Formats: sequence, structure tokens, C-alpha cells
Amino acid sequence: MAAGTCRRALLFRIQMCGSRTISDLAKSNGKRLFLVDTLALVRRLEAQGVPSTQAEAITAAMTEVLNDSLENVSYSFVSKAEMQKSEMTQESNLSKFTTEVKSSQGHHFSLLQHETEKLKNDIEKMRSELRYEIDKVTAGQRLDLNLEKGRIRDELNNQNQETTNLTNKLDREIHELRAQLEAAKYDVIKYCIGTLASVSAVGLAAIRILM
Repeated sequence: MAAGTCRRALLFRIQMCGSRTISDLAKSNGKRLFLVDTLALVRRLEAQGVPSTQAEAITAAMTEVLNDSLENVSYSFVSKAEMQKSEMTQESNLSKFTTEVKSSQGHHFSLLQHETEKLKNDIEKMRSELRYEIDKVTAGQRLDLNLEKGRIRDELNNQNQETTNLTNKLDREIHELRAQLEAAKYDVIKYCIGTLASVSAVGLAAIRILM
């Protein structure tokens, strides 16, 4: 019977909460106060045939359960002030994070720009050194080429001089040989003339003798 009475009492809870007569102020664990019309609840239970002692016990138990439930519900939700405080904290953290990100980006950009300038200077330095080495090698090759040209020119001049000397020597020998040939030819002609003269003289002498 008491269980049925409790169920009926729970069904009337909304009506009781809307009553204008406030008879009691109950505490939940001494932390928060909730308005409960316990007198109206007891009267309704008594009207349903519940003894006064049981009605008061049921009312006390229901009040405690209701207060505990409301306490749990109040703990489950965040107050507007706490929500605003949380939002302000989040906004502050977000602003701080944004500032740190921007600062980090600026720092990294500055480092990247510095490294880029350093790399550019290193490349320019390497380019200058490479150009210097190329010019040095080119100048050395040009000098070696000029020296080789001069040496070849000197060798050609020496060969031309030797060829000229040899040609002059051959010309002199040819002239000498021609002179010797001319002299020998003159001697041969003179010998032939002498021989012919001798033969002619002998022939004339023989003819005279025979005649």
C-alpha cells in the first residue's frame, strides 16, 4: 500500500511543485537550498489514506531524492558566469596561441630569409671562385698555347734557315759541278781537236809518202 501511495505521490509531483504555499525550506547536503512544499505533499498523502507518520517519512525521502536529483542536475550544467569565464579563458588561450604562432612564423621567416641570404652569398662566392679558376686555367692554357706557337715558329724558322743553307750549298755545288763540266768539256774538245790535228797530220804525211 505504501509503494502504491509513493507512485501516486510521484505522479502529483509537478502539481505540488507549482503550489503557491511554501511550507519548508530543505537543504541538500548543506550545499544548496531548494524550495519544496512538504506540507502540501503530506496533506495529499494523508488524503490518500497514508498515516501521518508514513506520509512524513515518504515526504522526507522524496524531498531528499528530489534535492539530490536537483543537486546532480545542477552539477551537470555550467553556470553562465563559468561559461563566460571558460569562453574568456579559451579566447585568451586562442589569442596567446595566435600570437605565439605569428611570432614563430615571423621568427622562422626571419631565419629562412637569413639562410636564403647566406646561401645566396655562398653561391655568389662559389661563382666568383669558379670564375677565377676558369680564368686562371684559361690564361694558363693561353700562355701555354702562345709558348707552343712561339716554339713551333722558332722551329719553322730554324728549318727554313737550314733549308735555305742547304739550298745555297746545293746551288754552290751545282755551280762548281757545272764549272768542272765546262772545264772538262773544254779539255775534251781541246783533246779532240788535238787528236784530229794529229790524225790529219799523220794522214797528210802518209799521203805524201805514198805519192
